Amino acid sequence: MDKVIADIEARIATWTFLPYENGEGMQILRYEHGQKYEPHFDYLLDKLNQQFGGHRIATILMYLSNVKRGGETVFPNSDPTLSQPKDESWSECAKMGYAVKPKKGDALLFFNLLPNATIDNRSLHGSCPVIEGEKWSATKWIHDKVIADIEARIATWTFLPYENGEDMQILHYEDGQKYEPHFDYLLDKFNQQFGGHRIATVLMYLSNVKKGGETVFPNSDPTLSQPKDESWSECAKMGYAVKPKKGDALLFFNLLPNATIDTRSLHGSCPVIEGEKWSATKWIHVRDFDNSFKQVYSENCKDENEECSMWAKIGECEKNPLYMVGSGTIKGHCMKSCNACSS
Repeated sequence: MDKVIADIEARIATWTFLPYENGEGMQILRYEHGQKYEPHFDYLLDKLNQQFGGHRIATILMYLSNVKRGGETVFPNSDPTLSQPKDESWSECAKMGYAVKPKKGDALLFFNLLPNATIDNRSLHGSCPVIEGEKWSATKWIHDKVIADIEARIATWTFLPYENGEDMQILHYEDGQKYEPHFDYLLDKFNQQFGGHRIATVLMYLSNVKKGGETVFPNSDPTLSQPKDESWSECAKMGYAVKPKKGDALLFFNLLPNATIDTRSLHGSCPVIEGEKWSATKWIHVRDFDNSFKQVYSENCKDENEECSMWAKIGECEKNPLYMVGSGTIKGHCMKSCNACSS
């Protein structure tokens, strides 16, 4: 690797506190007069791309040139309460949200995920048209390898394909908070279009709880022997229960082997009595969850931007799959050009 690039990579790792090996190679972009980049997200919802390092947790934009006018990086979904006065030196595009002017030597860091590992919609960003001059920039995407490794272990443990799973959901319970008993399987036909039933659920305990917070199965087989002393909450005595222990994971199936519903999968989270509870939930479907939306939208599969063909030719279907192709229940803007229409 060129020493200059290696030094930049090392500085990025130090600045972000994210490991060097979690980053993709830098991408160099050049914008001439009138050229722009439509607002898009950098995170990856499709499981195929998530296998290569997990979500893009962070993005770094490095400005390699000054721009006489235009070319700002704009965040249309930014907090509207952020104060950023803009005079006539800013382009009209930059007034869509919080914006950053390109200045040679500057770098911009933003995160695509919230601290609880869910998507931050404020990370939507675009490059405003260059009005005068030209713009050179370098983009660095950094992944969250920890999540990718967990997803791979879940697939190995459950014998269920990686692509059949939804994204993990992080839950936080404080004193007195609970989750009423419920089922995870899907009876409504609309949601079943996306991967079919949730065949299995994985609960991962991210913290210990001093008291309470057990996962309880009220419809469990009453012949199951599980003595409970005073360390268990009253709620946990409603059925078979599991105490939250940091590092443990619980797998249960929502369907029987004959594909009918297992009513014993009714489950809830008992109230936290002392301490707090952090957990992660992973729902796994009977079919491919990520790509099923292509079949749902296939009748109306088309490009929604006249630039789609050009973007596809320069590799944006792979670089920005959420915007271009879509994922889960989100329809892509350039499905036709990315050959993402189901046959």
